[in-house]
Amino acid sequence: MKWTDNLENFPYPFKGSTYRYSNNSIPMKLPLSVEVTLDYKEEMKLKRNLLTHHPERCYQSLPHTFTGQWEIVELVMEHLVAQYPEKFSLETNESQWIFHNKILGEKHEFTFGVEKSLPCEPLAFISRHVQEDLILMMQRDGDLYLDAGQLCFPANWSLAFNLGMKFKSIHHPIPGFKEEGLDDRILQFLMRIEAGNPWERKNWSLMAGDRLDTSLETFDQWGLLRKQVTKENAGELVHIRVEVQKLFRLPRSNAILFTIHTHLLSLEKLASNPEWLKQFYEILSELPPHITEYKGIALYKEGVLDYLEARLGSGKVL
Repeated sequence: MKWTDNLENFPYPFKGSTYRYSNNSIPMKLPLSVEVTLDYKEEMKLKRNLLTHHPERCYQSLPHTFTGQWEIVELVMEHLVAQYPEKFSLETNESQWIFHNKILGEKHEFTFGVEKSLPCEPLAFISRHVQEDLILMMQRDGDLYLDAGQLCFPANWSLAFNLGMKFKSIHHPIPGFKEEGLDDRILQFLMRIEAGNPWERKNWSLMAGDRLDTSLETFDQWGLLRKQVTKENAGELVHIRVEVQKLFRLPRSNAILFTIHTHLLSLEKLASNPEWLKQFYEILSELPPHITEYKGIALYKEGVLDYLEARLGSGKVL
């Protein structure tokens, strides 16, 4: 499936000419947990299909998360209605709520706080109306735990495997994360996030293909494309994948909501911006082997660099 190559609204993640792992979170200027883009209908169709046919890898929760799940329903609905009043509406009469998704032509009546009034768990319900993946981290015993989540568009990780794990254990595979003390610094940062003061960050990777569902469980379906990248096809085949991650403290449960909106842009489209082309070529050229390996770029890095170098040499823009 080909997603919209929207250069103008793409969340380009780089500022300098080098890249290293860091806590690049910044305070949010506009505190909105979700965003509706031109791909909304297509991504909702894909997400709902995944949730229906692969629930074990796309949705997981632990029993003690329902207070946090309902907080997420409230937060996300309020943000949808505030930012997109022509697309969503919400009527509340004490605990009786009516949510209207005008894009999909759906109206849902339910009793807030009563799980049986919804067709599924609260987090699973609201996740079927947003493009973002939704992760709930619960705070206890001086740590954060991944206790619930809807994950349809992961960048090569498994929700089912990570359920119930501590923050540091989840991020242990990242090279240098523990050795450089990033794990402790970021954990302490997350635990200090206050309700009403959300943060956001961007995470990037390269991928061969334009598949949103790059779960660990489906690696056999998309991983082989890494071996097919050449200088000639890299512009169309390879995409830069950027996750816009937003972090909200939930006041009643004291949990943290991570919303993850995944964006894809072909290298051909990226290279049509001369500044981005030059900067990304410099970043990829200098990227250390341990980061290249972890991000899964090693097999086709040279093909991508050859393509970018050719575009730089030609001065060609679209």
